[in-house]
Amino acid sequence: MTSLLRRPARPQQSSLPILKQQFEVNFRYEVHFTQGLFRTDNPLLAQVIAQQADADAKKMLVVVDGGLLPHHPQLLNQIESYTKAYPKLALPISPIVVPGGEAAKNNPSLIEQLHQAVDDIGLCRHSYVVAIGGGAVLDMVGYAAATAHRGIRLIRVPTTVLAQNDSGIGVKNGINAFNKKNFLGTFAPPFAVLNDFEFLTTLDDRDWRSGMAEAIKVALIKSPEFFTNIEAQAEALARREMPAMQHLIYHCAQLHLEHIAGHGDPFELGSSRPLDFGHWAAHRLERLTNYELRHGEAVAIGIALDATYSYLINLLPEADWQRICKTLKTLGFTLFVPELTSYLDEPEHPLSLFRGLSEFREHLGGELTLMLLKQVGQGLEVHHVDWEQYRKAIAILSTL
Repeated sequence: MTSLLRRPARPQQSSLPILKQQFEVNFRYEVHFTQGLFRTDNPLLAQVIAQQADADAKKMLVVVDGGLLPHHPQLLNQIESYTKAYPKLALPISPIVVPGGEAAKNNPSLIEQLHQAVDDIGLCRHSYVVAIGGGAVLDMVGYAAATAHRGIRLIRVPTTVLAQNDSGIGVKNGINAFNKKNFLGTFAPPFAVLNDFEFLTTLDDRDWRSGMAEAIKVALIKSPEFFTNIEAQAEALARREMPAMQHLIYHCAQLHLEHIAGHGDPFELGSSRPLDFGHWAAHRLERLTNYELRHGEAVAIGIALDATYSYLINLLPEADWQRICKTLKTLGFTLFVPELTSYLDEPEHPLSLFRGLSEFREHLGGELTLMLLKQVGQGLEVHHVDWEQYRKAIAILSTL
């Protein structure tokens, strides 16, 4: 009996020292700006690939957002003609057309289709996947490229304002799963990003406007001068004047790239993500509206909500709050949708807007960390929220 009550012997501790590993990897990629990327007299794509090319032609798998084809019916032929004009490029199969918009991220069979194509045509890690389309298609194709052979070189060709100034130039890829946005994904920088302004001329007004929300976001947390410029150019941007839009895209992309390189956490190992200002509500509203809201439209509402909340808790001066709301409205954004009021008294209800806060924390890990505003161009991270003040902020938005 006594032997049964003995404490188990302690495991022997090894006398060998701990091995510690630390290394750094440098990533480098360029964001180019052009017009008529697939005209045969525009050598940009061929030059980008020729930087790494040896004597053999480099294989490319080209994936095209199906939403482009009604507006650019010759695009597929242009791509094939372009590759024939440049010997360093090899197109083993015709471009693959996939659904545009959030449908691209909601259908896991598309990932399998692209992986199958990679295998069928024998792409290797020194081959190229060229993704042409809006942010959702770039996210999905980027995820497929990053998970085939542990990573095939990805060239992004963003075709919307939102993708050219934000989602298409960063290091993230992902698809939706388990009713959550970007639940599956990778951190994998692109090989290059090629922004073709000609694609913007055929955007509808909603998509033209949508991408400007991300420019306002980065200006509000990083650059009062950039926000002042957007404010001054708001009417020109609303009239679809291309020089104003090109300036907005270039400087928004520049600020995003500087943040990725200089903030110190490009792969988001911590719980802070300043560039997601306004996004906790935006991601939730996309789901609650069954993605009827464009991402940028939802971000604009999220910005207005968090700016109003910042004002109500005496963080943001009233004059700055008014400037923000006025600029968003001048650009044509709607700042209220009924889904904002969904189950506000039940924060954990599956249809509650406030459920987005817990999902946001879960997605990042660690404690809840939200970016709010102290003034135009200066953000402040907080870790707690006042539900009642957020309810008041939503009530105010319903009157604007």
